[in-house]
Amino acid sequence: MPKRAIITDKAAPAGGPYSHAVVAGDTIYLAGAIPALPDGTRVTGSFAEQAHAAFRNLATVAEVAGASLDDAVRVGVYLRDFADFAELNEIYAQYIKGDHLPVRTTLPVPLVGFDIEIDAVLYVG
Repeated sequence: MPKRAIITDKAAPAGGPYSHAVVAGDTIYLAGAIPALPDGTRVTGSFAEQAHAAFRNLATVAEVAGASLDDAVRVGVYLRDFADFAELNEIYAQYIKGDHLPVRTTLPVPLVGFDIEIDAVLYVG
């Protein structure tokens, strides 16, 4: 089965020459989502405001690809400040739900201009 690229104007634009997601068989790979609006305007403010915006973008792309974040098997979270880890866990639980939670990696990284980026792999088989 060939792969299919997903690009949508319902989420923040990709930050470079890549797709929002790629569907390959029963697996959907979601590119990193940042705190921005569909018009590209960055969401600034508290960590919580930025995290919610990033999760909304990720959820929107999952939906456009025909899935939901409940289908996640792997989530990657990248934080500018690892001190936001506890707050991240509270917000994460609002978007990633179900009896079979995905694996997750959370890393501190030198993000510039925003506090969080999130990517995911979904399985819809």
